[in-house]
Amino acid sequence: MFGSAYFRKFYINTVTRVVTPAEMRVRARLIAAVVAQASIPVRSILDVGCGIGLLRKPFAEVLPRARYKGLEASAYLCERYGWTNGSVIDYVPPRPSDLVVCYDVLQYLDDRDAAKALANLGKLTRAALYVSALTREDWRDNCDRTRTDRAVHLRTGDWYRRRLRRNFRYLGLGVWLRKDVTAILWDMERTPG
Repeated sequence: MFGSAYFRKFYINTVTRVVTPAEMRVRARLIAAVVAQASIPVRSILDVGCGIGLLRKPFAEVLPRARYKGLEASAYLCERYGWTNGSVIDYVPPRPSDLVVCYDVLQYLDDRDAAKALANLGKLTRAALYVSALTREDWRDNCDRTRTDRAVHLRTGDWYRRRLRRNFRYLGLGVWLRKDVTAILWDMERTPG
């Protein structure tokens, strides 16, 4: 499923791609700003399901001291880009990363595997996590269905949030912080609950 045709269609072809390099630059700056505001140092980044690596260069620009590692289930991409072959479901790193990014991966997993992946994210990160997944609400209200892959498992955003709250506190804009990490968060910067 995740061969060259898939990545050409959804990430390279300018007519059919779902995200642009410019959007990913903005996303990297956003993530870096949120973790900086929470005073979380980032020396290592694990991009889970990194695809063609659209976040690699933007992270190098905004977090120049951080080592970037791509984890990818697609053997095609691992061979082409040199990523580490593995799955968010059961990958065990030599050591956790300061920041883990899981962008548009979880919707490709069934409920059981997605739940395992969410639990594993708590082991993959030492401090911060960025998660984005296509939800039922996004499918209904936000995404361009002509460019979005339909071969996914649509769940509610609350389904993801309930599982993430077991190990993380939500900082906002997709960024989560491990519950055991100390960060100064001003009252108005925190989400309630």
